[in-house]
This record gives sequence, structure tokens and C-alpha cells, in this order.
Amino acid sequence: MELVIRDRSSEKWRPTLHTKSLSSGFRDEDWVCQIAIPKMIQLGRRILWPIDLMTMREYRMEVRESTHSISPYAVNHGMVGRKLPIPETASGRAHLAFLAPEESEQIIRIIAEERNEPLPLTLRDGPLARVLDQCRQLGVGFRREDYVNETESMSAPIYHHGRVVAAITIIWASTAMRFERAYELYHEDLLATARAISDEISALAGVNEMDDSRA
Repeated sequence: MELVIRDRSSEKWRPTLHTKSLSSGFRDEDWVCQIAIPKMIQLGRRILWPIDLMTMREYRMEVRESTHSISPYAVNHGMVGRKLPIPETASGRAHLAFLAPEESEQIIRIIAEERNEPLPLTLRDGPLARVLDQCRQLGVGFRREDYVNETESMSAPIYHHGRVVAAITIIWASTAMRFERAYELYHEDLLATARAISDEISALAGVNEMDDSRA
């Protein structure tokens, strides 16, 4: 039984899920390495563009892991740990669009208060409510070039027990292709990867809960 595993993104060694479950139970850092990163790398090898894994922390989106270091088309490096605004980012929009309405509305209220802006929030690409409706229709969060120059992105939600806990995001150069073309090429693969991560998270969490009940 393996007690450590090599992080193929950072080349660091980390405890396995089984090791951590012995003392701390299921936590997001447990699945980042062993579930999300391998699947991010697999997707990245197919599409070549960089991929980020994002989670919400303190009403910001945080880059938890990234394939920028191994992507031939990387546009930014040193992204891990960076915190980004929720309403303007593809991953933040994926969270807001696919969380339960009550939770999404509460997050938006807090963000509006922090920014000292009135509700409903309006962004550079239009009213946030309209943007989130578009995300739901597309099945992914999206960001066009207006927030970060020269790149666009789309993001699929990752679920645990039916709740959005993270998002996986593809970033590409806006000079290379328009959003419509990127969506046509990649959205099904992105959604399939997010579903695969979600399914494994739920399966491994269930195993850990069974182990804890037997302890």
C-alpha cells in the first residue's frame, strides 16, 4: 500500500489519501494531487493549452494547481497560490452559476458589500445575472478577453455530494482562437474531465468514511 505519491506537476512527494485519512479525514488537498492533477495532465496532453484547478477561499478564486509549467502554450507562470476575483473569472462564474441559488446569492451579496457596489452587480461584459444565465446554458463558466488581456478561458464545476467544490479551467490565447471555436473544440472534453474528477472524489470520500467508521 502506497503511503506517498509524487506530484507530477511540482515533482514533490505528498501523502496518499489513505495516509491522510488515518488522521485527518477527507479534505480538498487530499484529492488535488491524486485525482485532479493526473486528469489535468491527461487533458492537457490532448489539448496542449494550460489548465488550472481553482477553489473558492475567502471569497476569492485560488489557483490550487496548474499545468502551465508543462504546457507548450503556457501564457502565465507561477500561478499556483494566486487569488483572483470571483465574478470576473471563468472558475468563479462556474461556482456562482452551478451552486445552489441561495448560496450563490449570498456570495454575490458579500462580494457587492466588499466592493461597495449596489446589487445587482454589473460587470464589464454585462449584468452578472445575465452572464450566469449564459454559463448555465453553455454548461461552463467563461471569461472573455476583457478581464485579462490576451487570454480567454472556460471552466467546468467539480462536485462533491452534489455541491460545487472546485473548478477546472482551460486558458488559451485569444489571438489563437475565438471563444466560440474553443468551446466547440474543448467543452465536452472539459466537462468529461470534471465529471471524472467528481466521481472519483465521491468514491474515495466514501471509502475514507467507511474506514473512519470502522476505526
